[in-house]
Amino acid sequence: MQTVRQIAEDIIGREGGFVDDPDDPGGATKYGVTIHTMRRLGLDLDRDGLVTRRDVRALSKVQAAEIFLEHYFEKPGIGQLPDALQASVFDMYVNAGAQAAKILQNLLRQMGFEVDVDGVIGPQTARASKLAAEPKPLALRDAYGVARRNYYFRLADSRAPLRKYARTRVGGKGGWIKRAEEFLSPIYHLSDADFQKRISAWG
Repeated sequence: MQTVRQIAEDIIGREGGFVDDPDDPGGATKYGVTIHTMRRLGLDLDRDGLVTRRDVRALSKVQAAEIFLEHYFEKPGIGQLPDALQASVFDMYVNAGAQAAKILQNLLRQMGFEVDVDGVIGPQTARASKLAAEPKPLALRDAYGVARRNYYFRLADSRAPLRKYARTRVGGKGGWIKRAEEFLSPIYHLSDADFQKRISAWG
């Protein structure tokens, strides 16, 4: 099984290097760490008194991994979740913050567990997740992956500028969808035909 640090390094690999996409509400980003996160943490790497795009460019992979481990795994309490679920929730937390926990909480509610949908992984969510993972933890992981993929589709449905993250320029699966499916058993991956059917309304 992967260590948490290895999972963080995989996230960095998926996120890639420096980007500053005007359609991305995260703003300037490197290795998945946004300028907003760096400002919140006071990461003034060039020590000029401001956290700017230059500081984002200066961020190293080691620094990004440390940020993820402390602020996107330890502090949110992802280690309380079943092992099979941790990598996907961790990856989603980097990508969408507390929405990662809300997706899980909504899923648990659909499964009949009484949990608050508050984006906080506390004892209630941890306990329900462990119960839901018995006796087949991969089934819960797959259910979360499908819910995560559906979240991305809904975002793209409602905001046309975000569709480029769910669909490539040539019409195939975009980064968001591929990312969700990395944590899904192959049987639950959308076929090309099913993907095209799902996005047909986008034009």
